Amino acid sequence: MEYLIPIMAAAVRSGTPILFATLGELLTERVGVMNLGLEGIMLMGSLSGFWGALVFSNPWAGIALAVLVGMALSALHAVLCVSLGANQVVSGLALAMFGTGTSALLGKNLVGVTIPGLPAAPLPGLAELPWVGPILFSHDVLVYGGFILTAFLAWFLYFTRGGLNLRAAGEAPRVVDAAGLSAVRLRYLYTILGGGLVGLGGAYMSVVYTKMWAEMMTAGRGWIALALVIFGLWHPVRSALGAYFFGGVGALQLRMQAGGTTVPAPLLMMLPYVMTIAVLFVIAVRKGYAVSLGAPRSLGVPYHREERDG
Repeated sequence: MEYLIPIMAAAVRSGTPILFATLGELLTERVGVMNLGLEGIMLMGSLSGFWGALVFSNPWAGIALAVLVGMALSALHAVLCVSLGANQVVSGLALAMFGTGTSALLGKNLVGVTIPGLPAAPLPGLAELPWVGPILFSHDVLVYGGFILTAFLAWFLYFTRGGLNLRAAGEAPRVVDAAGLSAVRLRYLYTILGGGLVGLGGAYMSVVYTKMWAEMMTAGRGWIALALVIFGLWHPVRSALGAYFFGGVGALQLRMQAGGTTVPAPLLMMLPYVMTIAVLFVIAVRKGYAVSLGAPRSLGVPYHREERDG
């Protein structure tokens, strides 16, 4: 058990950026909009978060800037897909490529620079608990924020009127409009909020996890987050468990490399992505089509409110 504690603690920490991106995409997809641009948004969040923390000498300034950048990029995606009816897959992929290329270009002069970043904040009393303390309560504030956000979204989605409206916009937007609400506004709202969470996940990578900027530093975590939304069957708690699981897979391969294993390092680095493909394959074989898994029925389908004469 003593050997597993540091691995499980590392799983929580390394799974946190994936968690924020996954919850952000879950919100977006629940309202009926598919955003495949998570990798680009995370990279832009990583770059802007690091730059903000460096320039303002305050990690929270960088984190706030990353959230705003994520919201701005997702707002652009919403304009294209919600208002203009553009293909959501094409728009998302374009966003992923834009974020990847732009972050690499703008961040060239920041490579190799380090910042103090966001320090750890062990919770008094809880951090000293055997086993559980080091795993759950010896991290930074954003890790605890991830716990709270997961619980809040689970409550909000399934036990509040606002959550019901959100889910209805992804299932039957015309019904939402008939009830006197605006499905278009709801899609804008939660697409933008979801993008902010994705940007936060990117900022965690540079401001907290590594405390530095490097080109392509998210290393495919945005794509893993996309898969985890399906892995979690569009439910916050299951998606969070998936994020920590894949964080643990990544932490395990790093520990195996450090331990001098004879397995080639590239194969170990492939492990999280192989596991992602394997999980999606098992779900597809055992559960059938996406709608039967709980995917919103209007996911990826453009919607325009019909105006009535008179």
